[in-house]
Formats: sequence, structure tokens, C-alpha cells
Amino acid sequence: MKLLSLIFTILILGHSCAPKKALVDTPKAKTTTLASIINDYETFDQNRPDRSWRMYTDEEQDQRVAKLQEIKDALDGVRDSGLSAMDIINRDVLKYIIDNNIQTAKIGLDLMPINSEGGFVTGIYFNVANARLTDAESKEKYKKKLESFPEYVDWQIGKMKKGVIEGITLPKLIIEKALPLIRVHRDASIEESAFYNPLKDIDDASYDSEIRDLISSKVLPTFVKLHNYLEQDYYNSARDEVGISGIKNGKAFYEQRVKYFTSLDITPDEVFNIGQKEVARIRKDMEGVIEELNFEGSFADFLKFLRTDPQFYAKTPKEILGVASFLSKKIENEMPKYFGKLPRMPFSVKPVPAAIAPNYTAGRYSGGNYKTNRAGQYWVNTYALDTRPLYALPALTLHEAVPGHHHQMMLSQEIEGVPSFRRNNYLSAFGEGWGLYCEYLGVEIGMYETPYDHFGRMTYEMWRACRLVVDVGMHYKGWTRDEAVDFLASNTALSLHEVNTEIDRYIGWPAQAVSYKMGEIKIRELRKKAEVALGDNFNIRDFHDRVLENGSVLMSTLEVIVDKYIADNQKP
Repeated sequence: MKLLSLIFTILILGHSCAPKKALVDTPKAKTTTLASIINDYETFDQNRPDRSWRMYTDEEQDQRVAKLQEIKDALDGVRDSGLSAMDIINRDVLKYIIDNNIQTAKIGLDLMPINSEGGFVTGIYFNVANARLTDAESKEKYKKKLESFPEYVDWQIGKMKKGVIEGITLPKLIIEKALPLIRVHRDASIEESAFYNPLKDIDDASYDSEIRDLISSKVLPTFVKLHNYLEQDYYNSARDEVGISGIKNGKAFYEQRVKYFTSLDITPDEVFNIGQKEVARIRKDMEGVIEELNFEGSFADFLKFLRTDPQFYAKTPKEILGVASFLSKKIENEMPKYFGKLPRMPFSVKPVPAAIAPNYTAGRYSGGNYKTNRAGQYWVNTYALDTRPLYALPALTLHEAVPGHHHQMMLSQEIEGVPSFRRNNYLSAFGEGWGLYCEYLGVEIGMYETPYDHFGRMTYEMWRACRLVVDVGMHYKGWTRDEAVDFLASNTALSLHEVNTEIDRYIGWPAQAVSYKMGEIKIRELRKKAEVALGDNFNIRDFHDRVLENGSVLMSTLEVIVDKYIADNQKP
């Protein structure tokens, strides 16, 4: 799963609206017009106020939505004829991004800026933890960031107060999960503070003193204020229901979220029904593994065995990181057999940062960057090791590292001749669907050596199938948190700690969880289509390269790409 929560899709932009440009129907003009529209999108925030934190006024937000609507209207007038295949992809992806930003702005998504992993609070941590103070300019910029920190938090509090008035609030449960993360910052000493961490390797006594004063006078009191507001004020107005249908226009909002995260024209009820069918299918496969092991006991007994037997758990962080590293290299050895093109960027294996590990998932990928020379990072959670089964690590590694997120995302950054918005764009159904497909591909690669490894993969697939049921259940059908926990716990071998953190993640991030399985189903469906159509002409390396060569795309676009692959390789 991608590192930072996509709930913060509304970026701060302030720009006056310009008149629409007339569209011309000649092919060359269409290409030129599309390039102009894309440039308009990529540059219209350049004149926004220069602030240390991403903030915007209500007026700036209204201007931004109006401008986005103008750009979308212009894109709607650009037809396929005369455009290259990449032009069409660029147009369709941009329309998808813009439409989502307009919809989420109208519904008030930014009035709910916290999730179970912290939301904007965790964003603050990454913002300061990654600061590099290498010269006078960067030092001054960081100093201004700390000086304006109270203003930023006041802005976030203001949004939540507006949400209370408009009936758009977070569940009480999410606030309960966020408060401990805020206390980490509130109760830290200056030396322990994430805000002081960038100074640890700097020998500048005067600057050090200034930053210490700012942390003491600006940062720590602001966390006290935020904590008090959430605990003593906002919590009383937060909703008891965990589902997003509890807010104003919540059901319609969830319907939009499902279409956005799947990039399919599909309803929540259809997703729910697909999930139930997948759960039943995978359950039979899991029971087959239990029978193969000659285990005496019920399905529930086997899950209890997996969750409690020490043989399945690392005893130290070093041990689990070592296993993850070994699996990563083992997979890399097989990559040339399944992919013609490999990314230039390497990746490392690192623990999830301690400040966010308690509420975090079992693993995550933190993307590399060619511009900053930052390698990709496959994060493994070393918190509560008795809840991190080793039999699940092969599937986790395939998903987060290679050939999953690292492979796909770094290849996307290497694509030449595409607009900048495409290079780091992430479409959840494609990216997470690809990650889950790679778990399945691990069977062919030979990554699952024992029945327990196979059961671990099935547990991960079942986990994603259960998401289709519990996410829709909570956000659309009125399920309680306990119902969702029971459903996930009774169908997978995930530890109960992971079950609870996962359910809480779905509560704070409506519909994102359904993108994994829906995307994987589509990718596997298209692969099967290509295999049947091409027979002996099907080449797995060529197929994978074709799927990935355009970066992150809509599911409808991927179908066009695979159809073209089939047409290019059919026998005369």
C-alpha cells in the first residue's frame, strides 16, 4: 500500500479563473490543445501564496474547484481522433484525477483530516522527519515552518469545527486512535521531538538554540492545544457510527468513493456480492491446505494454532528484517524470467518508524525518487512481533517490494515523454491490484515453499476478499465494527492485532480497501484473456512489460492496452 493516506487529495491551490480556450478539431490542433490543457493544470497553482504548510482559505478553495471544473470541461471537448495512445491515457487519467478532486471538495473530505494512522498528524511527522538542513536557505525555511506551525494546526482545527457545523465528522473511534499519536509529540522532550531530529547532525549552536526555543514555545504547546480540542471538544460531536453513511450525504459519497478507488462503473452492492463469492472460493482452497497438513481440528482451531504457536513468529526485529531481506533477494533472482524491463532504482528493507508503528500495517512501500537519489524502502513492522507471522512474509514482500510496488512505481518514474502529473500518479485499483496480482504470481515464481507459506498467501488473498464485504458492510450497510472484526478474524489467519488495525484503517479511509481485490480480479481476467487468445504466442515477460509500460492507468485503459497486446501478437 502506498505510504501516505490518499484521504488528503485536496491540495492547496489559489488561482484566478481564466477564460476557456476554443477547441479545434484538426488532429494536430487537438494534440496541441491537450498539451495546453495539461500545462494549465500543472501550472495553475504556481501563483498560490507561499506558505510553509499546505493551507488554503475558503475563497482559495472555491477558486481552485472552479478552475478544476474549467479544465475538466476543456478535457471533455478533446476527442480521441488525432490523439496518440499516450495522449488518450493522459487525458483520461487527468479527467479522473480532476473529477475526484472536485467531488471530494464538494462533499467536504478535507473536513475529516484524521484517520486511524493519524492523518495530517502523521503527515506532520513525515514532513519534519524528512527535512534536510544542508544550507542557510533550508535552515531558514525550516525555521519558518516551525514558526507557522501553530497557524497550520489552527487551520486544521478550523476545518474540523466547520465539519461539526455541517454534519461531516469523524467517528469517535478514529479520535481514540489518533490521540496516542498526538501524545507522542506532546509529551516528547525537545531532544526526543521529531522536530528536533533534523538538527542532530548539525554543528550550529546559535541555530540549535533558536530551534529549541521554537519547539518549546510553538510546537509543544500546539500539540497540547490539538490534543485538548480533540479530547475535550471534538470527541463529543464525533459520530458513534463507524460508517461514512453516518455523515450528510454519506451514502452518495461512498458510491463515488467506490467508483474512484476501483476506477470501474460499479456499485457498492456489486462489490459486496463479488466479495462474498471470493470469500467462499478462497475458503475452499484454505481448507484444502489444512487437509493436506492432516490437522486435527476445525478451521477456527487451525487459525488459533497459527496465531499462537511460537514457531511462526520472529523473536527479534533483526530476525524478521533478515527474513524479509532474504525473501527480497530470492525474488530478485527470479525477476528476469518474468519481466523484460527492470527498474534502475534499488530498494532497502527497513522497519516501520517507531513513532507510527503501533497503528500501522504489517508492511508498506515508501517510494524511491530519482531526483533526490532516494532508494525505495520496503518497510516491515517490527512492533508487536508476536502478531507478525513469518508465513505471511513471502506474500507481503511480493506485494510491497518486487515485483509489486517498488517494481511498478519505479518503472513509472522512468517513463519518458509523459506529463509530470503522470510520473508519480498512483491509481489505487491499478497499483494495489498489481500488488495483489504479484502475490498470486509468487505461486509461479516458487516463493511459497511450505503449506504454511501457501496458507499465508491465501490468508492475504482472503483478507482482500473480506475487505469487499466488510468495507461495504460498515460504510454502506450499517455493519458495526464488531461485525467487521468478527468477519475478518473468522476467515483469515491474520493476528487479532492486525485484524483490529486493519478494520480501523478501513473506517478512516472509506472504499480504498476495495481497490486491491477488484484491481487484481481485472488484471488476472485480462491475463487469462491474453493466454486464451494467443496460445503459444503468449509471453509472460512481454505481457507484464506491456501492462506496466504506461505507468498507473485506469482499469478500462488497461483493457484497451491488453487488447492491443493481443492484436499485436496473434498469428497471421
